[in-house]
Amino acid sequence: MTSSASLPATPAAPPAKPDPKIAMGWLHTAKFLTTAPELKHLPRIDVPEIAFVGRSNAGKSTCINTLTQQHRLAFASKTPGRTQSINLFSLGKQGITDAVLTDLPGYGYAAVPKEAKYRWQQVMGNYLQTRDNLKAVVLLCDPRLGLTELDEVLLDVIRPRVEEGLKFLVLLTKSDKLNKTDAAKALQIVKLQAGGGDVKLFSSLKRQGVEEVAQHLWDWAHPKEKPVKAPKAEAAPSTDGAPEPQEPQEPNSIE
Repeated sequence: MTSSASLPATPAAPPAKPDPKIAMGWLHTAKFLTTAPELKHLPRIDVPEIAFVGRSNAGKSTCINTLTQQHRLAFASKTPGRTQSINLFSLGKQGITDAVLTDLPGYGYAAVPKEAKYRWQQVMGNYLQTRDNLKAVVLLCDPRLGLTELDEVLLDVIRPRVEEGLKFLVLLTKSDKLNKTDAAKALQIVKLQAGGGDVKLFSSLKRQGVEEVAQHLWDWAHPKEKPVKAPKAEAAPSTDGAPEPQEPQEPNSIE
């Protein structure tokens, strides 16, 4: 008789790798939901919301259109700073919304009047600090410029929520305009500026990082729930009426 100890152990199956086609197909369902000039006009939503923010010329609209595989979902104006509304896009298959993408107005464009800049600083700050269902923020910046002073102000605004679990990603758009050496250098610099946060190179033209970012968005909107531990079974009562035996207790120690 062969001993069971001599049988070779069955290797554990490797964890299944995520399929980017699922995430890309999900993003392709994006549809315009609503637009709001101010925070108070936004509808209350109970599904995860992922916000895209960045300077006016950071390529935010192009990034959203590339991820959703739709040419004009997010309006890319030829005049930076023109779009002054919060735009929401619903995501979900079979007509069931399970997440929302938020396109926040670009900031930092010099031609925008000071009053408009101040108003949108307030609107954006309130949104990032108080939007209950906000689960993640994607900050886009030009790698040739790195994180600007305004980008760092935005980081300071969301830092308390990041510490509480808000997901955060910096995308270095237009990375095709840099060679590999300069791109790697820009990546390391922004990682330091972002305090060790997640930073990735992205190019709509060469589709660099597209599937990887799509997977991030999918994972953020569909977090895996931790298994709930089953409650411990209580000891069955004694059937003979006798008291249950008590374990000996140690005397309390005095510090």
